[in-house]
Amino acid sequence: MENQAQQLDSFIALSLQVTCHAVNQSKNRDEARSLIKKTIARIGQQIAAAKAFIGSNCRLVLLPEYVLTSFPQGESIAVWSQKAALEMSDPLYDDLANIAVKHQIFLAGNAYENDPNFPHLYFQNCFIFAPSGNMVLRYRRLNSLFSPTPHDVLDRYLELYGIEGIFPVAKTSIGNLAAIASDEILFPEVARCLAMRGAEIFLHPTSEIYGNARSPKEAAKTCRAVENMAYIISCNTAGIVGTAIASSSVDGGSKIIDYRGLVLSETDTGESIAAYADIDLHSLRRYRRQSGMKNLLARHRSQIYTLGYDNSHFYPANTMVNGTIERQHFVNNQQSTIERLSELGII
Repeated sequence: MENQAQQLDSFIALSLQVTCHAVNQSKNRDEARSLIKKTIARIGQQIAAAKAFIGSNCRLVLLPEYVLTSFPQGESIAVWSQKAALEMSDPLYDDLANIAVKHQIFLAGNAYENDPNFPHLYFQNCFIFAPSGNMVLRYRRLNSLFSPTPHDVLDRYLELYGIEGIFPVAKTSIGNLAAIASDEILFPEVARCLAMRGAEIFLHPTSEIYGNARSPKEAAKTCRAVENMAYIISCNTAGIVGTAIASSSVDGGSKIIDYRGLVLSETDTGESIAAYADIDLHSLRRYRRQSGMKNLLARHRSQIYTLGYDNSHFYPANTMVNGTIERQHFVNNQQSTIERLSELGII
C-alpha cells in the first residue's frame, strides 16, 4: 500500500493516446530494447507537455496496451519472451518509474513481462507506478486467447502470489486503483472481483478498432462502470507502426467514463491528450453509500452466484504447467472446451 498521508478528493486523470512503435521487426533483443527505450523517452516528453497544458492537478496518466512493443505476430512464446518481455526488475521499468517521480503522477500502462518462477512463459502485465517511483500494482491479464496467463498455471501462481496477486487493488492517495486489460472488459467477472476488493477506478489499457458504430467493447465499458459504480479510464493506441498491419487499424476513442456511465471526455483518432477529466472521489464515495435502486454494489448477492460458479467448468486451468507451449495449444484448448460445452448442452 502506497503512503496515503495526503489523500486527494479530486484530481485530473489523462488517457494519453499515443502511437505504438512495434519491435516485431527488430533483429534481436538489444535492438528491440533500444526501440523501447526511445518509446519511453518520447512518452516522457509527451507527459511533460500534457501536464504543462492540463495543469499540475493532473495526477494520473494511463498509456495504451502494447505501447512499448506491439504484440507477437507469428513469434513463438520463447522468441517473444526473449525479445519483447521485460524482467520484473527491469531497468526499463526504472525509466518509467523516473517519469512518475519527475512529474509526480501515477503512471499506468501495459507490458509483456517475464517471471523467474515461470521461466518458459511470459505474462501481460498492467502496471502502476506511484509518484514515489514504486510499482504499486502488478496485474497479469487473466483472459487471453493467444498468450499465457496466471490461470494457465493457477495452482502454482496462487501458492506464490495468493488471491491478492490474481486480483490486485492498489490503495493510494488518489483512490483504489485496479486494471483491466484490453478485451477483458468483456468479462464482467474481472471487474466485479476487483470491485469486491474495493476498486474505485478501473484503468483499461487497450488496442482496439474504433469507429462510429458502438462495438461490444464500447457497451462493456459503460456496463462495467455502472454495475461496479466505478470510474473507467480507457486508453487506446493511436495506431501501431512497424508491422505489416495497416497502422490505423487500432486507433482512437480513448475516454473516461464516470460511475454513472456518463462519458466525461473522449478523443478521436491520432495521438491526443484530449481524453482527460476530473475524477471526484468524494462524489463517487457518497454515491456508493446512498441507499436505493442505483446502489448495485450494496445489492450484490455474491453467495448465490458462487453456487453456480462452483459447479461450472469452462476453460480449464493449469494447462501450461509442464514447460514451453506453442501457440497451437491455445487453439486446441479452446476447441476442446467448445466441444465439451456443446456435449453438455451449454452452448
